[in-house]
Amino acid sequence: MSTTEPTVLVVVNDEEQYSIWAEDREVPAGWHPTGFRGTEQECLAHIDQVWIDMRPRSLRQALGEQVGPTA
Repeated sequence: MSTTEPTVLVVVNDEEQYSIWAEDREVPAGWHPTGFRGTEQECLAHIDQVWIDMRPRSLRQALGEQVGPTA
């Protein structure tokens, strides 16, 4: 019997906040797949690399900082 980890997706919302979501479930409204998929561990490692500023996009905009994807 094989035990394979379920595949998860990295998703991002309009505030540029990241999360993971099970591949076999519909992505909730307001969230969008980034195109990265893998095991939970792989996806969390990817998020650690790309989510370098955890402040919401709207806060960064209010502070007059550059916003947009960094990856």
